Amino acid sequence: MPRKSFCRDRAAKVVANQHHEDEAGEQYEHIERHVDRTAGNNPRVLEDKTYRVVPTGLGTMKLLLKDGEKPADPADYAKQLQAWKETLELVLKSDDSRTKVATAKWQKKKHDRAELVDAARDAFLIKWIGRESFHGHLCDILQLDPNPNFHPHNLFQEALTRVTVKIWIDRDSNQLARGEARVIRDLSFGGGILGKLYRGGVFSLEQSELAPGLWFPARYQYDYTARKFLFTSEQHQYIEASRYRLVGTPKQALAIAQNELASAKSSHGDP
Repeated sequence: MPRKSFCRDRAAKVVANQHHEDEAGEQYEHIERHVDRTAGNNPRVLEDKTYRVVPTGLGTMKLLLKDGEKPADPADYAKQLQAWKETLELVLKSDDSRTKVATAKWQKKKHDRAELVDAARDAFLIKWIGRESFHGHLCDILQLDPNPNFHPHNLFQEALTRVTVKIWIDRDSNQLARGEARVIRDLSFGGGILGKLYRGGVFSLEQSELAPGLWFPARYQYDYTARKFLFTSEQHQYIEASRYRLVGTPKQALAIAQNELASAKSSHGDP
């Protein structure tokens, strides 16, 4: 197979797998550790929080587990469980006007996400640049550069024209093992009035295999400078994701939330 066709074929399979994992991920919970740091060779930790990220049927909700090394107060955690339970109960009331509005917003967000993933196939010129092992997986490395013939239809797609991307694709599964995007041109929001993401930012993602045919994010890292209105700031953050667990549909998740809330109340008394 010619190298160009090979790259396109691999990229198309990665896109198909990503759609599958986006759908499957809606029924999983996991743990995330968010660490914000200063820049430089000896960064200082500004904030370190650990969350339990749970599905709601219309997205996710973060329950704070730890702030630094300090565990969440049991009473506060019970309140978070209560909020999760109430959100799931509302989602299951399909005739409720609030649920209808939230469902419409979630469906649009999913549509925009799927459209962006699909757009990536046309937004870049793809070139094979090598092969290496990454976390025990033999990967093909592809370089993605902006395609001058791509015409974005929204701001999210416009962002694709401002970055170069390098991806590591597992040869056996056609799954994305690692990705790194570098901002090569400033990206303005609202004509530059609302804000701007400056050139030089780097965004990376690492994924790991949860089960055959199912890969989920294990680590994100963001290093960039941006302006919101008149205020410019730097962001240096990494997120470690682990302990994925299938919780199922909103109805099944509700049963889990109810049981955990009941256990929390019996252990610590009613809030």
